Amino acid sequence: MLSEQIAALKRYDSATIFNAVALKLGLPNLDYTDHTIRCLMPDMGLVAGFAVTAEVTTNDEDSTALEWIDYYDYLGSQQGPLIAVFQDMDTNAGRGACFGDGMARVHKRLGVIGVIAEGTVRDLVGIRHVGLPVWAWGTVPGHGVFNMNRFGAPVTAGRLRIHSGDLLLADSDGVVRIPTDQVDDVLELAEEVRTREAGLFDFYESETFSLQEMRARQQQY
Repeated sequence: MLSEQIAALKRYDSATIFNAVALKLGLPNLDYTDHTIRCLMPDMGLVAGFAVTAEVTTNDEDSTALEWIDYYDYLGSQQGPLIAVFQDMDTNAGRGACFGDGMARVHKRLGVIGVIAEGTVRDLVGIRHVGLPVWAWGTVPGHGVFNMNRFGAPVTAGRLRIHSGDLLLADSDGVVRIPTDQVDDVLELAEEVRTREAGLFDFYESETFSLQEMRARQQQY
């Protein structure tokens, strides 16, 4: 994946990219997160990069506990830019935070540009200071017995099944997946979507707007 393609994707919002993916692959298409995954720092803009996945528990003392340094070794070995994706597998998922400002500093050093959590986070002010935008259920102030269960395996966030290496774009609306073998086509279609919508929006706001003309325009597409 060329850095130029990643940069080009970042010219578009998630809704436009989804529309382009849907034009390429057809509908129905559910390659996006649901409403439970909230952008907690919308002012920090969008990110585009490759998923690195991990399953954690935040309170279950009897869960599998891998060495966190092994996860960081894995993280550091992946092609960036990276988006860390956590799924809280706890029996009381979200009750304890699965990401905080200390982790943010390490992740940032290892090439992570954004974090998605099927769960909650804490230390939002500290994470913001690091410059790492977060998408999650929300925030809590506490954590429990925090175990790394496994990494590199598929996880689910916002009802989107995500694999390590998936290409994701995330912004204030949520997260969308882009097929890595279709990026050039998606970019071309995204520009077509933007151009077509700009023309329609100009018409909707113009003094010549009418339902008759609107019907005629719709028949063209």
